Amino acid sequence: MKRLDTLRDEHVLIDRVLGSFRAYVDALVAGTAQPDDGRRFAAFFTAFAGDFHHDREERVLFHALVTQADLPADRGPIYALGREHAEMEAWMRELAPLLEQMPQSADERARLLALARRYSGALWRHIDAENSVLFSEGEERLHRCGILELDDRPPSPAQAAARDGAAALPARYPPVEDADLVRGDGCFMCRAHGETCNGLEAEWWTDLEWDEFRLRDASD
Repeated sequence: MKRLDTLRDEHVLIDRVLGSFRAYVDALVAGTAQPDDGRRFAAFFTAFAGDFHHDREERVLFHALVTQADLPADRGPIYALGREHAEMEAWMRELAPLLEQMPQSADERARLLALARRYSGALWRHIDAENSVLFSEGEERLHRCGILELDDRPPSPAQAAARDGAAALPARYPPVEDADLVRGDGCFMCRAHGETCNGLEAEWWTDLEWDEFRLRDASD
């Protein structure tokens, strides 16, 4: 499904810029970054990752899974991931003004670092959950319903400018990883698991799927 391939490609870009963002925050705290670049990071995550990428996931992919595949919107993966979109957008609104100026005190530095770690950790794990669970399982369920492709739209001029404005940032601030963050595939690695979602099997599987699983398990 080309639409899902496009979303996966965007995840690769967002992941890379997110690593660069963490390097930028470290440099800003150390007094070696350019505050103008903070505006570019904020625009990328607000206009491109949020208003373009997340919006298309919700309005097209999530909508199709609910209306065409009869999956629940008020619980499970769709609810949990949509809730995370809103949560991360709120955190970026809080972060944006801090990214555009040198922190002046130890408290400001600590707050900036804490917010950046919370935002980046949540977005990294969100990307993993969508890539490993939502996209693959959602595509299979849409295919069962005869949905082989989804609509798409190009970015607006502002969204394209936000994407293009971040193009040089990874070269300026080479991406880093969070050594304390555990990443991986599957429901059990998702931060929503056990909180706002009980996992794909509990939320999406039908009785027939459970019966098939038990038969396969017994034969093994």
